[in-house]
Amino acid sequence: MNVRGQNKPVQFEELKALQAAEPRHLVVLIRTDWCKYCHAMQNTMIKNPKVSQLLRNEFYTVFLNAEEKKNILFAGREFKFRNGVNELATELATVNGRVSYPTLCILNAKNEIIYQYDGFLSAQAFENTLKKISGN
Repeated sequence: MNVRGQNKPVQFEELKALQAAEPRHLVVLIRTDWCKYCHAMQNTMIKNPKVSQLLRNEFYTVFLNAEEKKNILFAGREFKFRNGVNELATELATVNGRVSYPTLCILNAKNEIIYQYDGFLSAQAFENTLKKISGN
């Protein structure tokens, strides 16, 4: 499976095979449809040349709609939609005891959270964070 230079977000269900082929950090943007800042951050991830290149070459990327009603299989567990939010969104987006959107969560190849940021991140700050984590 050739994953270097993948140019699109992946689904959680694809990650096991992708990580087996080429271990990478995982960038998860936890978002909602109604959140303007979430849409702006997703646009940065897709359209900013430096950010999108780093994501494409060094990371796997998932856009997680916190209000998605389908069950999600990830890291050997099934996460369900409960009380208006998916359990996985709650697990990944809880920072200082609360959940807000957008939240950027970066996990290592073992699915351990190594970075969380709740709120909008500028393109420059996003790029700097990705460089620091990837070692570039």
